[in-house]
Amino acid sequence: MPLNRRKFLHRSAVTGAGVALAGAAAAPAAEARSGPGGRKAKRYALTVLGTTDLHGHVFNWDYFKDAEYTDGAGNAQGLARISTLVNQVRAERGRENTLLLDAGDTIQGTPLTYYYAKVDPITAEGGPVHPMARAMNAIGYDAVALGNHEFNYGIETLRKFEEQCRFPLLGANAVDARTLRPAFPPYFMKTFRVPGAPPVKVAVLGLTNPGIAIWDKALVQGRLAFPGLEEQAAKWVPKLRSMGADVVVVSAHSGTSGTSSYGDQVPYVENAAAEVARRVPGIDAILVGHAHQEIAELKVVNEETGRTVVLSEPLCYAERLTLFDFSLVFEKGRWRVESVRASLRDSAAVEDDPRITRLLSEEHAKVVAYVNQVVGTATETLTTVAARYTDAPVIDLITKVQEDVVRAALAGTEYAALPVLAQASPFSRTSEIPAGEVTIRDLSGLYVYDNTLVAKVLTGAQVRAYLEYSAEYYAQVPVGAAVDVERLTNAGGRPDYNYDYVSGLTYEIDIARPAGSRIRNLAYGGVPLDDGQRFVLAVNNYRANGGGAFPHVASAPEVWSESTEIRTRIAEWVTAKGVLDPADFASVDWRLTRDGVPVF
Repeated sequence: MPLNRRKFLHRSAVTGAGVALAGAAAAPAAEARSGPGGRKAKRYALTVLGTTDLHGHVFNWDYFKDAEYTDGAGNAQGLARISTLVNQVRAERGRENTLLLDAGDTIQGTPLTYYYAKVDPITAEGGPVHPMARAMNAIGYDAVALGNHEFNYGIETLRKFEEQCRFPLLGANAVDARTLRPAFPPYFMKTFRVPGAPPVKVAVLGLTNPGIAIWDKALVQGRLAFPGLEEQAAKWVPKLRSMGADVVVVSAHSGTSGTSSYGDQVPYVENAAAEVARRVPGIDAILVGHAHQEIAELKVVNEETGRTVVLSEPLCYAERLTLFDFSLVFEKGRWRVESVRASLRDSAAVEDDPRITRLLSEEHAKVVAYVNQVVGTATETLTTVAARYTDAPVIDLITKVQEDVVRAALAGTEYAALPVLAQASPFSRTSEIPAGEVTIRDLSGLYVYDNTLVAKVLTGAQVRAYLEYSAEYYAQVPVGAAVDVERLTNAGGRPDYNYDYVSGLTYEIDIARPAGSRIRNLAYGGVPLDDGQRFVLAVNNYRANGGGAFPHVASAPEVWSESTEIRTRIAEWVTAKGVLDPADFASVDWRLTRDGVPVF
């Protein structure tokens, strides 16, 4: 499908490069305190609702556990709950006074979304409507920003999803790589009629994450480019104001921390939402996404205007709904935003909307049946509970599968004689493959991302640097000090998915030593590693493209890649074996030490 801008045909018409919706229902204007000459000023109250990082969560259901979702904090998930919250707010404020947005990462993240991308794909001839499109259409979303995970299944799948949505997918900084023109609508504009006063025009600018160019390089390179959020906001916000926008809201798939996980590979900041608020004048509020954090309200003062911009990030997976409450006053012939406040509503406080349950019960049942298919038998229970600080056999299963796939792929090539190593991360702290029957959901819970496999060539010295960088995940704990496993990991805020095992070698990580000098007794084949020796590293596409900013891997020569998910390769391996026995894949490759003494 071509990447040029598409007309949005359902409820609105393209104006310029964006989407404009006029003729909304009339909204009451409140009379307030007296203005100049004793006349009462016209006032208007607007509520903008927002979700983000839905990741395919329609129901409060854990497909990996085949049970209702629960956690220790009492959270509940799913668009069916969000629908109930939205209905409540619309009843309170008047639907004609509300706008419903999302900040991206919609069509990836659960077996439900995988099923309709790969098993019964929406792109097939006469294929189904994506469940997320059906649910969000029914709830009545007005606009959704593109997230980085929207691109995981390829541009064709994304375009089909876009076609099925009755709302625009916004991405001002998702541009055609050749023309640099917007490949998706940059903005959405809606007009609210106010009796006895001019209408209120609300513009929504959608911004996505520049990291897409790295994380999904194989799918977007040469087709799409992703300039920085701040740069594009500075371009579009003045245009929206010149078009008469009284209110400008940004829906940004970008966190607030000002940090990046992709090193210096692109000149843009990954989590740039607060910087956009600080440096780009003319924005009233930002719906924040991507970081999977809960921020009820964050106020940032714009450096140029001195005005306060209000930011809010609802918790991911449809666990929270953000409310931006705007108060506008009409004075000197125009509407002015007098105040904005943000708050959150909790999905756990309500029940599922039965309308959404009825609408998608069939799709849900299909996926439940799919993930409960038995593919093998395990001789013992395998768990990731301690996998982030001990060498867990279940992670060795991942690396073994990756090694086998890459060896087979390179057979008969000039790289066939090179030793194959493999990396894997402890993605989940709760995954378990029970003894007995093994199902697709058991294996999906082990590997929760839709990553694919890449083969890169690295030297021994580069592998050593890779391991040193990975070992920064651990806090430094002196010899003799107590080791608290809850404080041992995630040093510097590094997430579990950015800590790697590397199989095919043996090594120790000395946590008493400072970061950068922790890898000890690194050996291949029982002898100290030769820094000049070449290895093939079987690595997931996120890491291969620079995700996590691991050294050398992004620039290393790539000798093979594929589009089949690693999760699928694991299921194929287990199905072929029939029996999942640690004797076939487990090995003790690494351990944590202090001055040569094992920690565990």
